[in-house]
Amino acid sequence: MTFSSPNPALPEPSVDALALSARLQALIHREIEHAGGWISFARYMELALYAPGLGYYSAGSRKLGAAGDFVTAPELSPLFGRTLARQIAELLAQDIPDLIELGAGSGVLAAVLLEELATLGRLPQRYRILEVSADLRERQQAQLQARVPQYVSRIEWLERMPDRLNAVVIANEVLDALPVHRIRTHDGDVGEIGVESNGDGYAWAMRPAAGAVAAAARQLSLPDDYETEINLAAPALVTDLAQRLVRGALLFIDYGFPAREFFHSQRTRGTLMCHYRHHAHDDPFLWPGLQDITAHVDFSAIAQAGAALDLLGYVNQAQFLINCGITALLGETPASDVARYAPLAGQAQQLLSPAEMGELFKVIAFGRGIVSPLSGFSRGDKSHTL
Repeated sequence: MTFSSPNPALPEPSVDALALSARLQALIHREIEHAGGWISFARYMELALYAPGLGYYSAGSRKLGAAGDFVTAPELSPLFGRTLARQIAELLAQDIPDLIELGAGSGVLAAVLLEELATLGRLPQRYRILEVSADLRERQQAQLQARVPQYVSRIEWLERMPDRLNAVVIANEVLDALPVHRIRTHDGDVGEIGVESNGDGYAWAMRPAAGAVAAAARQLSLPDDYETEINLAAPALVTDLAQRLVRGALLFIDYGFPAREFFHSQRTRGTLMCHYRHHAHDDPFLWPGLQDITAHVDFSAIAQAGAALDLLGYVNQAQFLINCGITALLGETPASDVARYAPLAGQAQQLLSPAEMGELFKVIAFGRGIVSPLSGFSRGDKSHTL
């Protein structure tokens, strides 16, 4: 997603939206009460984003695009999907039948990929989508029926991930939306920062870290008075997919850093961020269910979670897109045709610029049975930094 500067003057939600948020808040308060007065932030984030019928990704609010809260690369420009299709085509050419997308958003990426893969003569046998949001699934179905009706027979929505995968699996901005634990170091101890009720709202409350959270924190050698996020769900997802992958590849695109940058001594308050109507801010307790809550990805943890597979490459988004031919695709539109070329050039700038999405966003790929190097990682591979 593209990022806006924090702005305290956030647009006021509608009366109906506030009523939905109030119902979710009542649910979260009950959860806190039943848990003895405290829940982990990971549990709070899970409820705020995914509580059935009420969470941000489970209710009906507009999330993506100009009318939503943020813009992802597929929404920003068709150049993203068209370029990504070239990497996927290389993989499908190795007798891999299926393409699976995790969290397909509005369905725009699926539509562009199917169109471009058809042009390249590399349509998958099936385009399978695993989507946890019933609302987004309906929007995807409508989008794909309108955009690519000729390929709808190849598309299916999954209720769960198949036990065995012979597929290319892609996930664009999925890992950042998985619930994270928050921790803080103090005098050699590690505390977990959780959530307690505070009247009608919430407050941060710390308890000694325990279990997997404490074990993960102890491996990091963090300085004192340091707050950060521990994401157990994202590595667990990658490990699970790796166990299911018989042959094929996993391709993750998200914003984040390798561990040495993620847990840099100067990043003392972590990476937690919220998005509402294209405003970025750091208050996850504001209007639960109406705003997105995210944290950057620790790509070193992702690499470790995929260790059972071959690491096929790790680059920033700009390098990946350039390696896959985005400049050639842009060049298909003559610069003399200003009305068509100028918007595309502006979109490419946002995708590639280090000040926009080009450096912060990374692409990492794992594979099993992939016999040839991938174009997307042919230059600028930073796997050694993980």
